[in-house]
Amino acid sequence: MKTIRVAIDGPAGAGKSTVAKQVAALLGMEYIDTGAMYRAVTWAIIHENIPLDDEPQLRAFLASLRLVVEHDADGRQRVWVNGQEVSEQIRSPQVTEFVSVVAARPAVRERLVDMQREIARHKCVIMDGRDIGTVVFPDAEVKFFITASLDVRAMRRYQQLVARGHEIDYETVKQELHRRDELDQNRVHSPLKPAEDAIILDTSQMPLAEVVERVSETIRQAKRGEQSCIK
Repeated sequence: MKTIRVAIDGPAGAGKSTVAKQVAALLGMEYIDTGAMYRAVTWAIIHENIPLDDEPQLRAFLASLRLVVEHDADGRQRVWVNGQEVSEQIRSPQVTEFVSVVAARPAVRERLVDMQREIARHKCVIMDGRDIGTVVFPDAEVKFFITASLDVRAMRRYQQLVARGHEIDYETVKQELHRRDELDQNRVHSPLKPAEDAIILDTSQMPLAEVVERVSETIRQAKRGEQSCIK
């Protein structure tokens, strides 16, 4: 039975994680949230006070890091770092502020890319992030780049944070997203950009159900007539 790897890239707040989760559930694929992995590493670095400019110490820390991302019976994502659950902590404004800085470090990206490739071996996976179609799986069978206007993305992220109980204002969220866009797009190692063969979807005015349907149907078409592990 043939496997399939689906890459979904895009900027923060574009809705790619929500789309990936729903498509995975619809098609019976395994969803891998690379954003949660980078957030978990960021939380750990902050928690352990690891200096980013000390390359040997950073690499030693990453080599010893035990990171687990799973979904419970209710479909809720749970994240553990070195045996400690940090599912809520990784969504804090502090982690959000520093995650792009941490993710720009080559040592961090190299370690997590290795982990992501290992997780996806011999599976039907849908993985979202910033460099899935360009670096992690440049030979992925299906690639998407999901984006939206800054205003729309900021409102989505603001509503998510408020729902989690964080006290924050919309303009602060918008400024932080703009800063993250600049960092992600201009970093030297694995910058955020669409893969040349990615399907680009601007979701600013698209209902979530329509985005999920378009992504799902594209994946089905890619495997039509083949014995694969998608529904």
